[in-house]
Amino acid sequence: MDAEEVVPRLVETIDGHRWEDLPDLLAPGFTSRLVHTDETFDRDAWVRLNADYPGFERMELEDLVADGGRAACRAHVTGVVEGRTAHFEVAMFVTVAEGVIQEMTEVWADLDGVAPEGTRPS
Repeated sequence: MDAEEVVPRLVETIDGHRWEDLPDLLAPGFTSRLVHTDETFDRDAWVRLNADYPGFERMELEDLVADGGRAACRAHVTGVVEGRTAHFEVAMFVTVAEGVIQEMTEVWADLDGVAPEGTRPS
């Protein structure tokens, strides 16, 4: 499998809460870097992070650009935060080799942000 096949399978596995299947999509030496928190996780820690994340509900693939072993994608994520549905966007940059994800960089964003005053044309 190349990146164009692996990334949708990854998102479907997460969306389906099939945590026991997640390690099969990740290389033994897998790493994921979360840019917004400057954290890096290995395979087991990343699976636990996703499986144990409080309030997680859905992950839906919105866009995917792939070429062989590399892919960039964007997904919409919903969860419950303080009893209310919250929406997030994540951009993932993925390297695939031998049919599994070797490394990933994730960039997360809340959807309720407001542009700082004075940063948009009048």
